[in-house]
Amino acid sequence: MIVDARGHRCPTPSLKLQKAMRVTAPGGQLTLLATDPMARIDVPHLMAGLGGQVVSIDETDGVLTIVVATPAAPTD
Repeated sequence: MIVDARGHRCPTPSLKLQKAMRVTAPGGQLTLLATDPMARIDVPHLMAGLGGQVVSIDETDGVLTIVVATPAAPTD
């Protein structure tokens, strides 16, 4: 799933990503598109707090493409 937060300032990119995580299967991947440079810092902090993982961060023409993995399903 692509979460397009281009043109939005902090904290909107992180909030949009967090909302999308709620409807993504455990262990799934999301791609955040953001133009706010703070997303490079905010998203890793968000993932650490939620148990997710940043897979990659790339920047092209001022647009950050951040791929994250949602937390895996708990095992019993």
